[in-house]
Amino acid sequence: MSGRTAGRTGRRAHGRTGERTNAKTNGQPAAETDAQADGDRRRVADEFGKAVNMTAGELERWLDTDESKSVGQKDGGGESVGHESGRKIIELLRGKRSDRTDADYAHMSKVVGYVHRHLAQRPSGDVTKTRWRYSLMNWGHDPIK
Repeated sequence: MSGRTAGRTGRRAHGRTGERTNAKTNGQPAAETDAQADGDRRRVADEFGKAVNMTAGELERWLDTDESKSVGQKDGGGESVGHESGRKIIELLRGKRSDRTDADYAHMSKVVGYVHRHLAQRPSGDVTKTRWRYSLMNWGHDPIK
């Protein structure tokens, strides 16, 4: 099979040197890719830990407020994207790290990106009672904390 997988099934194949590869690794040895993925996950988890500065309890209490529910992009008049994200963040903060899935790490990365983008757009003056702060808090970051 010369280092390629058979079709698009993701079945494991062996490279020229007998190393295990699969479709998800683009022909790279599986162990090397696993190590890269572990490093990426650690980086995302570290960045998430820095971006999210609210505890699960603080975020849960915040999401129950009228201010929290008043901000964010709402699809069809329902819950805002940020509010839904906040609920997912609570699950991540309360859950076991060993139980995190690829989807969890993808969400954590999304949270980091959102927080960084919006911090760069900080309005001038007192931000205590601003929609900007409320939106960030829905994503687990209180900029005045």
